[in-house]
Amino acid sequence: MTLSKTLARLGVVASMLAPASAYAHPGAGEAGGLVHGFMHPVGGIDHVLAMVAVGAFAALMGGRALWLVPAAFVAMMAFGGVVGFEGVQLPMVEIGIAASVIALGAAVALRWNPSVAVAAGLVGLFAIFHGHAHGAEMPLGASALGYAAGFMIATALLHVAGIVIGVATGLAGRGSLLAARIGGSAIALAGVGLLAGWL
Repeated sequence: MTLSKTLARLGVVASMLAPASAYAHPGAGEAGGLVHGFMHPVGGIDHVLAMVAVGAFAALMGGRALWLVPAAFVAMMAFGGVVGFEGVQLPMVEIGIAASVIALGAAVALRWNPSVAVAAGLVGLFAIFHGHAHGAEMPLGASALGYAAGFMIATALLHVAGIVIGVATGLAGRGSLLAARIGGSAIALAGVGLLAGWL
């Protein structure tokens, strides 16, 4: 697969996400739980950065991690969503989300290559915080099943975007290390900004 084909696929993923963003504006009409759930991760920079970083991290690890690491995130996020739906309090959710952006950005920047089990466990832990935030903020009257399906689909698409970015930088040859360092560092610095309340 050439770099141009990889970038074209990233464009397809972006175009899939773009039309749905129109529903985030007031007055667009009631679209139900599915669209509300879909828009929740896509509408928050903290969620977008963490989920794209998960995909890039998985791509840089390669092999089974390419699907196991994102799958672990989605599964544990669903668990966190149920906890949030049920109104169970989870301490330091926002701090956990910001920490996930910092840690996952750093993992990409450093091209950290742990075992698949360690990587899946780490992203799964962070996913609980993201899922709790999604579940706790479900709109009144929305279908819980549709809402959950929406945020899981959006998350999976963001992971795919991160994988495509990770694969694209991996194909860039000698520039791949620099690309990973710049991209991962930018994500981690954004996480610091989120933690400090600047973003």
